[in-house]
Amino acid sequence: MSLHDDAVLVLKGYDGSGSADADQAGLRQVYLDHLAEHPDGMWKACGAGHVTASALVVDPERGRVLLTLHKKLRMWLQMGGHCEPGDTTLAAAALREATEESGIPGLALLPGGPVRLDRHPIPSPCHWHLDVQYAALAPAGSTERISEESLDLRWFAYDEVAAVADGSVVRLLERTRALLGRSG
Repeated sequence: MSLHDDAVLVLKGYDGSGSADADQAGLRQVYLDHLAEHPDGMWKACGAGHVTASALVVDPERGRVLLTLHKKLRMWLQMGGHCEPGDTTLAAAALREATEESGIPGLALLPGGPVRLDRHPIPSPCHWHLDVQYAALAPAGSTERISEESLDLRWFAYDEVAAVADGSVVRLLERTRALLGRSG
């Protein structure tokens, strides 16, 4: 199965109904329509926009998240980025990005698939990132290591995130915490 096919299956199975955002079902359809119209819609080269994969690294035992100060955007964000030809699934792409950008081996995605969807505009020549957002659990005692894509990495207590990150990251954290509360 191709990464494109996996993304379609993941999105068809995505149920954001537990999310506080009413727009999740609409975004899901936007993503599916994009992939139906663009066979290259998974790749950075697709000028109409492309699917990306990200993961919020969480340490639920300590009530904190690891954010990266993105080198280009100069914003505190979750780990994530473009899919690569070696990625076999969206989940694998999100886990690869989280591992590369955090420097933490042994991350495990929160079961159940994506946590949220977030579409955001990006500068030319492309138009949109259609981000499929996961949550990754950090192993106990893990130590982060800054990658070349980051200016900084920092753990933030849950209640500190709204002061440093944009609304998309805050909504991702809120949804992740709700899912963690259900599984724990």
